[in-house]
Amino acid sequence: MSYATLMVHLELGRSNAALLNVAADLAERSQAGVIGIAACQPLMATAFAGAYVSGEAIELDRVEIESEAKEAQAEFRTLLDGRVADIEWRCVEMATPLADYFAREARGVDVILTAPDRGGSLLPDTRRANIGDLVMQTGRPVIVVPTHAKGLRPEQVLVAWKDSREARRAALDALPLLEMAGHVTVVEVAREEDEAVAGRRLTDVAAWLKRHGILAETLVAPSTGDDVAALAAVARAQHADVVVAGAYGHGRLREWAFGGVTADLLLDPVRCTMLSH
Repeated sequence: MSYATLMVHLELGRSNAALLNVAADLAERSQAGVIGIAACQPLMATAFAGAYVSGEAIELDRVEIESEAKEAQAEFRTLLDGRVADIEWRCVEMATPLADYFAREARGVDVILTAPDRGGSLLPDTRRANIGDLVMQTGRPVIVVPTHAKGLRPEQVLVAWKDSREARRAALDALPLLEMAGHVTVVEVAREEDEAVAGRRLTDVAAWLKRHGILAETLVAPSTGDDVAALAAVARAQHADVVVAGAYGHGRLREWAFGGVTADLLLDPVRCTMLSH
């Protein structure tokens, strides 16, 4: 099993080098094709109702979008040419929510790669889709790539387990990635009175992975009242390169329950995180 097609969600107006380097590594390991995709909302689409927008401002915005799109496409081709045989570029301007476009285009891909949400702004982002919206709407796993990443070396992969549909979906979506891993750990955070039951659940998961040719260690981590902090501590101790987790939420996802990863971790991740819903 392997990923056949990757989609890389690129942001206009900034470098996507870290994201593209990870995509190239994953594509090379999977012999996959890569679709580079970007979208933006022009000034007219984001203006407040009734607000006056001058023709000069609209034209300057159009020129800026055109320039940013050319730069993004050039970086995409420069970093992937010679490493990935099958690449394709897509970029659109649209008045509707950006995630709607990505959800439609994701029909022919196996996994989506994106950079972390920047956060901290009350204004809508006109150059990138929100990670939560991507996970909830596309029906595909999403890999969030740290801004400092040099590439993908999945030597240590951590599967965050919770006995739920979302965690099961994430583990299934991650099978090609787990096959690449040097070491896999399946971890569940549990209260002391639930540790025995959690251990039996993890034994079942490890047995399922073994039938797929993947050897996995199991670990029940004690709950300290902050399950996300407990998971992060395990990831640090394991020197995890990638965390695989189920994503929970509804509507426009701004908060993540355990089984996924909190918004704080997504804003500035220190390792790649694969999320599935």
